Amino acid sequence: MTRTDPSELLSLEPAGPGRYLVPMPPGSQEGGNVVFGGQLMAQMIMASAAESDGSKYVKTMHTIFSRAGSYAEPVHLQVEPFHTGRSWASELITAWQGERLLARALALLTSDEPDLVAHQIVRPSDVSGPEAGETARGIVFPGAEARTVKMPSETSDGVPVMCFWTRMPGPARSLPASQAMLAWATNGWLIELSMRPHRDTVRIEDAHRSLSTGVIAQTLNFHREFDAGSWILVSQEATFAGKGRVHGRGAAYTEDGTLVATFSQDSMVRPGGRGTHSPL
Repeated sequence: MTRTDPSELLSLEPAGPGRYLVPMPPGSQEGGNVVFGGQLMAQMIMASAAESDGSKYVKTMHTIFSRAGSYAEPVHLQVEPFHTGRSWASELITAWQGERLLARALALLTSDEPDLVAHQIVRPSDVSGPEAGETARGIVFPGAEARTVKMPSETSDGVPVMCFWTRMPGPARSLPASQAMLAWATNGWLIELSMRPHRDTVRIEDAHRSLSTGVIAQTLNFHREFDAGSWILVSQEATFAGKGRVHGRGAAYTEDGTLVATFSQDSMVRPGGRGTHSPL
């Protein structure tokens, strides 16, 4: 089920109780024949929404990628609820390709409640706005804009940092769709960012050739409602590199500085040319 209209990538096809067939883009944004992890996270959020009565939305989702998926075969998602209460719910969402388990996510859902207390980390204030940026190189939701950000330094506290702006051409149709579009945009940048201080040793161009790279796990936390059709600033840092692993974290803000999401990611960068999202 290949779709060329980007918005249709979030339209899942029911395939049984709690089970959905996911639409596929024409090919991988990374190149090759490996299903992008950000796509699976985005579609898992939509599968969760499809199983919900609308009273709750994804608060946190932790996804582990165990095997590489191919664009040559159908991918199904299975949603398994294991707790539902008035304020919270939780479920397992598994991506299958035939009998192969590709990824599994643990999702925590929440109802909407008013603020009793409120605070947040502050959006970087010394970065340029979207109107000053140029088209950014990197993976965002298909059809979305991405723009570079001018920053005072490429490092902070000794680690590489970067920001980019992204938005869809028009309003997203729902909060789950906005969450899915942002999830897609957070998955594909941190490995390259972690390599920047080590250009004499590793290059992103060598990924899947002389280097084995891939996202192994990612945690997304959503904090407030937002519309992916408005500019979102994604700020991120490559917190750690060593022992064949890299770890990074980031935050997403609206243009007025409201924190809407945070995320962290564990990946591998080691010698070898094995495919993305294939740790086994």
